[in-house]
Amino acid sequence: MTNGILLLDKPLGLSSSAAVQRVRRAFGRVKAGHTGSLDPLATGMLPVCLGEATKVAGYLLDGDKEYEFTMRFGARTATGDLEGAKIEHCPVPANLRLALQGVLPAFLGAIQQVPPMYSALKRDGEPLYRLARRGVEVEREPRSLTIHALELLDVAGDEASLRVRCSKGTYVRVLAEDMARAAGSCAHLTRLRRTAVEPFPAGGMVALAALEADPRSAVLLAADAALPQLPAVRLQEADVARLRQGQAVRCDGTDPGAALVRLYAPGAVFLGIGQPLGDDRAGFVRPVRLFNDLGPTPT
Repeated sequence: MTNGILLLDKPLGLSSSAAVQRVRRAFGRVKAGHTGSLDPLATGMLPVCLGEATKVAGYLLDGDKEYEFTMRFGARTATGDLEGAKIEHCPVPANLRLALQGVLPAFLGAIQQVPPMYSALKRDGEPLYRLARRGVEVEREPRSLTIHALELLDVAGDEASLRVRCSKGTYVRVLAEDMARAAGSCAHLTRLRRTAVEPFPAGGMVALAALEADPRSAVLLAADAALPQLPAVRLQEADVARLRQGQAVRCDGTDPGAALVRLYAPGAVFLGIGQPLGDDRAGFVRPVRLFNDLGPTPT
C-alpha cells in the first residue's frame, strides 16, 4: 500500500478530480483524495493524500493558501477568467501600477467577499455554476475571510501580476475583480497558480508527467506532515495495544488544553490522532483517528 502526501503540480486544463484519478492510476489504483480543488484553468499545488494518509485530508482544508496571479484590465468576464465571455468593458488606468498600489492596502486583513456564481457552492442542492450556465443569478451572502499578504509583482501594459496569501474560501477571481473596481476599472484573470498550501511550503511539487513516467521517483510526505499544529505525544509500547483497542491511555505531561494531539509509538511510528481528556480523567488520551502501521516517520 502506498501511503503519504503527494504535492502535485496540477497542470493547466485539468480538473482536480481528473488529476487525482491519474495519480491513482500511476500508483496502481491506490485510494486517494485531494485537499481543496483548483479550477481547470489554475495550476500549482494540489496536495493529494494516498492510502492511509487520506485520513488526514480533512485537517488540511482549513489552511491558508498562497497564489500568484495575473489580471488583465479593461474587460470583465462572466466567469472572472479567460473561460467566460466578456460582459463589461472599462478604461484601463493611465498609470496602472500607481492605481493598484493605491488600492492594495484596503484589501489587507479581514475583508468581506461575495462568492461568484461560477463556483461549486450549492443552492438547494444545485451547484451555483449550473444555475449560472442557465443564466440564473441568485443572491449570495458575503463571507468573511483574511488576506494576510498582497504584493504587486509586475505591471506590463494592461496586465498586472500579484502574489496573495489568504485564508480558506478566498476566490482570487473575485479579489481581482474587486481590486480592479476599486481602481476605477474592471479586470479578469489570465493566470492563476497556487504556490503553497499550509502547512506545506512553496516548492517540492511533483509534475504529473514526471509522476506518470516514473511513480517510484516521486517523494511522498509522511501523513503526519499535515499536522504540525498538533502537539506530539509519545506512548509506551504497553499503551499502544490498549489504544488500538479503543481505550484511553495515560500520558503524563499532555496539555489538557489541547483539542487534539499526534500519537506516536516507540520508534517514531505515527499512530494517529488523539484527544486529551479532562476533569477526573486528566492526563489520559483517547483515540480519535488511528492509522494502520505506517512505519517510522522520516526525520
